[in-house]
This record gives sequence, C-alpha cells and structure tokens, in this order.
Amino acid sequence: MKRSSTSISKAVATDLDGNSDSSLPAENAQRPTAKRYARYKSVIDCVYRRDRFLLSDIKSACYPEQPGFVTRLVNDLVNSGWVIRESEGGKDYRWNPSRTFSPIRWIDEKIFGSQIKVSPKAGRPRERLLHQGAELLSNSELLAILIRSGRPGESAVTAGQKIAKEYDGRLEDLPAAGRGELKSISCAVEKTAYCQMMAGIELGRRIAALSDEKITVRINSSSDAIAFCERFFQRLIIDGKQEEFHIVTLDTKNQVIDTHQITVGTLDASLVHPREVFRAAIKDAASSVILVHNHPSGDPTPSQQDHAVTRRLTESGELIGIEVLDHIVLGKNGSISIQAST
Repeated sequence: MKRSSTSISKAVATDLDGNSDSSLPAENAQRPTAKRYARYKSVIDCVYRRDRFLLSDIKSACYPEQPGFVTRLVNDLVNSGWVIRESEGGKDYRWNPSRTFSPIRWIDEKIFGSQIKVSPKAGRPRERLLHQGAELLSNSELLAILIRSGRPGESAVTAGQKIAKEYDGRLEDLPAAGRGELKSISCAVEKTAYCQMMAGIELGRRIAALSDEKITVRINSSSDAIAFCERFFQRLIIDGKQEEFHIVTLDTKNQVIDTHQITVGTLDASLVHPREVFRAAIKDAASSVILVHNHPSGDPTPSQQDHAVTRRLTESGELIGIEVLDHIVLGKNGSISIQAST
C-alpha cells in the first residue's frame, strides 16, 4: 500500500482544529461528532500500521471497541477498494498496493461528507446571505438554507446542489414535487426539510401576489388579460391539480379591483352559478369582470363546457349591467382568450 505522507494522528488533529496537537481538544471531546471521529481513528490507526492483517487481530488490538463496529469499518475499506480480502469469506486481508490511502481523508468523507460545519464559515450559505444579501445566492444555496440540516454523509449544501441540478431549467416545477420525489434526489429531504421548502415557496408566492396587487393594472385587450392572468394565477398553471374557476373584477377604467375564487372542480355550467359570480362583482362595485380557469392537463383549448359557461355568464351580466370582458383559459402549454378565439 502507498501511504499518505501525513501521519494519521497529526492529520486528525490538524484537520479538526487547525493545530498540531495529536489529541482532540478537551472542549471538543464531548461533542458527538468528535467522539465518533475518535472511534474511527482508533480502528483505522490499528489497520493502517499493518500491510497484512487478520480481522481477529484488529478486533483484539482495538479492544474495548465493539467487534461489530470494527468489522463494519474493515468491510467499508474492502467495498471501497482500499483493502483486499485474500479469499472469499476469509478473514485474512491486505492493503491494495496500487492505491495511496489517506486515513484522514477517508475518515472525513465517512463522517463529514461535505457538511457545512467543516466548510469555511464565510462560504456558508447563511453567512453569505447575512453579509451579501439573498439576491446574490444561487438556487442551490437558497435551497440549502431552507433544508437547514443534512444527514450523515450528506449536508444541506449537497442536498441543495442536487435538487438545483435536478430542476435546472424547470424550477417552476419544484412546488409540485412530492416529498418522496425530493427524498429520492437527496436523503436530506426529511419531513421537516420538505415542509420548510414548501412553506418558503408558498410564502414567496404570496408576497409576490401582494406586490402585484399594489400595482395598478389596466386591461384594455385580450393580450393584457392573458398577461395579467398568467402572472397572477401562476400557481394554477404550474401545479394546479384540478380546475379552479376565478373572476377578476374591474372598475369603469378597466383597472383591476380584486380577484375571487368561485369554484374548485370540473367546470360545468350547472356548477358555476351566475349568483356566485356576480355576488363578488357587485360587492366590489365592479363595472366588468374577466373569467379565468385552468386546465390541469396543460392544454388550454376551450371545451364545449367552457363556451357554455362563457355564454351563460355573459347573458347574465348583461341583465345586471356587469360586462364579461373575456374568459381566459390557462394551461402549461399556453393560455387562450375565448373572446379572441371566437
């Protein structure tokens, strides 16, 4: 075996604490990670000093360490190609002579992976956010902050990088991802991390929607109506699982007053009652309304039911003096104005 030039005792102390003391500092001795590191070090130190060894000898030399823990570490060395078992099922081992083994690096990878705790403080996502602002962080760093904590061998940073890579170019699909889907990408996405991610995404949406409401929007054409609906009802386009029917109320200058959800479920002329639609419009003292609903299939092509609902509500609006300006159908593959398409 080719040995690393740095001794394991010196390397362990230097890597953990930045000093040359061969033992772990007293203040770190009580930390769970430091204790686990010390256990790994005691076993690897015994194995590292021998070119060939019997598993029973290593177990004896490492006493009072648990024999099962020693066996697991030796098996890890075998599975990763650092150690060769002389015979199938045998207890005689030797180091792989074609590879250079670094004890400190191997232990670090087993215990820390790429955990934030062992990375430079200035480069950690939370510290970068505090000193540079959230707008300068990458998608993976923002995700790492939401995930917050990793799992053994996989940090929140690594998890953020994996998820950002998976959703590169289609970040808008992330809100629709289930917990199982994200956990298959990174084991760090446990229940708490998943809830934190979804809560952060939803809060961002709500803030964005409130920001849009503060801007006076005037709708003078079908293209204006489509642009407003695609922005304001983005959630329906991205992850709407069933049809939702909404209205947009407007004043005499065609400026947006408010939006209202009317029904959830398959759009049907018998379900979308004019009473529910125009009650909200009358409450807003609206002069006109725009009808909006989504197609979860992604295809915005209006159905016969869509046209029937439009006709019924248009006729009802004429009777009470509230004009139906348009009916916008939203889908992932685009949006269509029923008024402009007829």
